[in-house]
Amino acid sequence: MINVGVIGCGYWGPNLIRNFVMNPDTELLWACDLDEERLEKVLSPYPGVRRTTSIDDILSDPSIAAVAIATPVHTHFPLAKISLESGKHVLIEKPLASSVDEGEYLVSLAREKGLQLMCDHTFCYTGAVRKMKEIIVSGELGQLYYFDSVRINLGLFQHDINVIWDLAPHDLSILDFLIETKPIQVSAKGACHAGNGLENIAYVTIEYADNFIAHLHLNWLSPLKVRKTIIGSSEKMLVWNDLEPAEKIKIYDKGIMVKDEEMEERGRLLVSYRSGDIYVPHIDQTEALSVMITEFASCIKEDRQALTDGEAGLRVLQILKATEQSIKNDGANVPIQ
Repeated sequence: MINVGVIGCGYWGPNLIRNFVMNPDTELLWACDLDEERLEKVLSPYPGVRRTTSIDDILSDPSIAAVAIATPVHTHFPLAKISLESGKHVLIEKPLASSVDEGEYLVSLAREKGLQLMCDHTFCYTGAVRKMKEIIVSGELGQLYYFDSVRINLGLFQHDINVIWDLAPHDLSILDFLIETKPIQVSAKGACHAGNGLENIAYVTIEYADNFIAHLHLNWLSPLKVRKTIIGSSEKMLVWNDLEPAEKIKIYDKGIMVKDEEMEERGRLLVSYRSGDIYVPHIDQTEALSVMITEFASCIKEDRQALTDGEAGLRVLQILKATEQSIKNDGANVPIQ
């Protein structure tokens, strides 16, 4: 059993607490939050878990092997840093940190200490995204052309980060998981309507070296909640609707056929359209957090690289940094470094 402490019992913390308690490989010994009333409420179903308002109580406990951090973004770096320095493995909510420099420091520190640093890119552990990866790797879709994502809803407005830092890490982590090639540049436009200087709507375009392109539509100010992604390819098309309760993924045998041999003769491009069957693949319904925590525990036991390790979190931060620079420069293309 891996003894764990959870830091932060707000929006995401209770989900982590529940899954750490249920997982056969982990035992939750501590939970920490600055709000004592919230702490008592969240832990009422788990009387055996010790509660504290001081992270020092967790980090000074030699029986604790790992901590999970589910706190506001600006606290990720200091909390992860002190946890790693205390010899604890770290699972941290997305994004990994507030800047690339902070992310690089954490990755380097974890490597130096020989500890696991894992980012909570939860979507990479969903049955839908794992099925998408399986389909892409099989070659069934053919050459990938584009990734078009809409992730919009009304709220939740954040006080310390914009809509890109809040919502884009989901799609960026999914892209990092699904696409083998690396992005080369990004352009982004955004707007603020709340008077706080933080964009609540944004459009982000990411270009790859092999002519693959990804587009993200992110919005906190939509009358509808939409979570839909289309992957366009040469052989088949994939549509993922995360709000669909049953048929989350549909594969469309649709596409185009370009008649290159006739282009020179007629002086124009001839395109014909192919439309075949639609099918719905079976998807594993295991809760993503359960799969992720099993991965976290396994990586600690086996001393191996996690599926969404610190390096994966750092790659997301690098795109977020380039996206910020693009917005500040009126949508200019910014290289991803």
